[in-house]
Amino acid sequence: MQLEAKEMTAIKDLQTQEKSCIEKYRKYAQEAKDPELRSLFGRLEQMEQKHYDSLGKVLQGQVPQSDCNDSHGEQYQPKATYSASEDSEDKQRDAFLATDGISTEKLVSSEYNTNVFVFADACIRKLLADIQIEEQNHAEMLFKYKQANGMA
Repeated sequence: MQLEAKEMTAIKDLQTQEKSCIEKYRKYAQEAKDPELRSLFGRLEQMEQKHYDSLGKVLQGQVPQSDCNDSHGEQYQPKATYSASEDSEDKQRDAFLATDGISTEKLVSSEYNTNVFVFADACIRKLLADIQIEEQNHAEMLFKYKQANGMA
C-alpha cells in the first residue's frame, strides 16, 4: 500500500493530535486530585497511545484491524468521589480537567471525521472511523465522570 502525499500529511497531522492527547492525559493524571479521575486519564493516555501506534503502522504500509464496535464509554461507570453540593478547590480543579478533556476529544473526533474522506483505501477509512468512535467514547467517559461527581 502506497500512501498519496495528501494521505501521508493527514496521517501525520492525526498523529500530532494523538501525541498531544497522550501528553495532556499524562499531565492531567498527575494533576487530578481524585484517584478515579487519575485512573481514567491513565486509561485514556493508553488508548491514545494505541491510536498513535496504529497511525504509525499505516505510515509503514500496514493497516491494523479495527472492530468499529467500541463500548468503553457505554460500560464505564465511575465511582463518585465528590458530592453534588460540594464546592471544594479539588472538585473545581478536577471538573476543569475533565471538561478540558471533553473539549479535546470533540476536537480530535472532528479531525477524524474530516480526514476520513482523504483516503481511497477502505481499510484505512474503517480504521479512522473506528478511532473516531473511540474518541467519542473517551468524551462520554469523561462526561460520565462529571455526572457522577455532580459536575455536569
